[in-house]
Amino acid sequence: MKTAYLKFCPDKTLSHISKEIYGHFSEHLGRCIYNGIYVGKDSKIPNTGGIRNDVVSSLKEIGLPVLRWPGGCFADEYHWKNGVGDKRTPMLNSNWGGIVEDNSFGTHEFFSLCEMLDCEAYLAANMGSGSVSELSRWLEYITYDGDSPSALERKSNGREKPWRLKYLGIGNESWGCGGSMSAQSYCDTYRHYQTFAKNYSTPDMMKIACGPNADDYSWTETLMQNLKPWHTDAISLHYYTIPTGDWQHKGSATSFSDEEYYDTIRSTLYMDEIITKHSAIMDKYDPESKIKLAVDEWGCWYDVEEGTNPGFLYQQNTMRDAIVAAINLNIFNNHSSRVSMANLAQVMNVLQAVLLSEGEKLVKTPTWYVFKLFLTHHDSELVKTSLAAPEIGDNLPMLSLSLSKKGESFLLSVSNCSLDEDCSLLLDPEHGCIKNAQAQILTADKDVYNDFDSPERVSISDYDGFSSDSAFTLTVPKRSVVSLSFEV
Repeated sequence: MKTAYLKFCPDKTLSHISKEIYGHFSEHLGRCIYNGIYVGKDSKIPNTGGIRNDVVSSLKEIGLPVLRWPGGCFADEYHWKNGVGDKRTPMLNSNWGGIVEDNSFGTHEFFSLCEMLDCEAYLAANMGSGSVSELSRWLEYITYDGDSPSALERKSNGREKPWRLKYLGIGNESWGCGGSMSAQSYCDTYRHYQTFAKNYSTPDMMKIACGPNADDYSWTETLMQNLKPWHTDAISLHYYTIPTGDWQHKGSATSFSDEEYYDTIRSTLYMDEIITKHSAIMDKYDPESKIKLAVDEWGCWYDVEEGTNPGFLYQQNTMRDAIVAAINLNIFNNHSSRVSMANLAQVMNVLQAVLLSEGEKLVKTPTWYVFKLFLTHHDSELVKTSLAAPEIGDNLPMLSLSLSKKGESFLLSVSNCSLDEDCSLLLDPEHGCIKNAQAQILTADKDVYNDFDSPERVSISDYDGFSSDSAFTLTVPKRSVVSLSFEV
């Protein structure tokens, strides 16, 4: 068994870990919204206003803090007026599957979902095919508490009081599906749009500009040169883990070699380098970190499951995905001085989903359980650590971890990506000793997943693999994610 050493100062905290780092993303794509979250009021599946009750309870169980909607690429073809009122206008979803949607899930339904979840709403505005006026009227419809034309329309559609809107994204992937803009062109357009993006009931609404695609550092440089804190509160970042590095042949979600597994880990670890380099550029123009980084699309992207619509992006979710999720969440925690939000793509039935459904059946994926293990990190304080850990294979770090503090309690989240070696982790606080320790674990073979016949193959269990005889030592088994709570 290999050995790692973790030193930390119990009294030294570095930054606040925003609960919004544990956010999610719901796009009109495949079965994320329709026949996923939303089944309609007349469905035999238990629902409230068409929204599945079991989906709401499952997402509340992991403390979902913020939900992004309606896209994605879909957002830049979405016209909100078609999705309110009794008579709704259908639309073609040209980005995902080429299907016609009836717009039965719109503004009212989304905000009802957020209220059921007790989470913040994150709207992605239509910059690609919309207009400044359309966005301005939408915000008036949502947030104005008076008798303006748009507010009166909202009231006539059944909602008397305005909704709370905490986050507004202006432009999605504007370098690609959102308009194929240059960075300078986007900045000029964004500044125009944000001027008229007024929130009448939520003074602390955060405006989020479209940031870079993965490692496009030039885009970030241009944004930071042109956008100031009075223009934007954050910029976004999109990066997906592609095992093969080939968008045309991404690899299977459930059938993969050990080599492809490690390629996946290497690909996902690149997130740390990307955030580090974008943050360095942002630090140059914004040393006080007033403009945050929102990683509002991340996760694994594989080839779709055989026999499914290729435009629906439906994929299974194994223990490999759980390791990937833990690595990324630890990265976000450790960069929480700049990263204030992240949104896993996507919440249900699409890409690295936390929930999968088939008719009335609902499955919690291994990724769901990782979010459950990390729950105590929400709105905690990042603790300064120093880790000396072994490497495996071709210079891959064996362990990924983050340590946070809330009150007198600490939470250590650690994953071991090795397929065949356990690791003994020695915890060494600068003063005091570790006490009242409790642990939980998620572990399975690399390709094991939960399905509708066996929904709990991969699930959390209590774990006693630690000892405090001479020094506190935690055994982190191969292919595992472990959460350890303790006091000092």
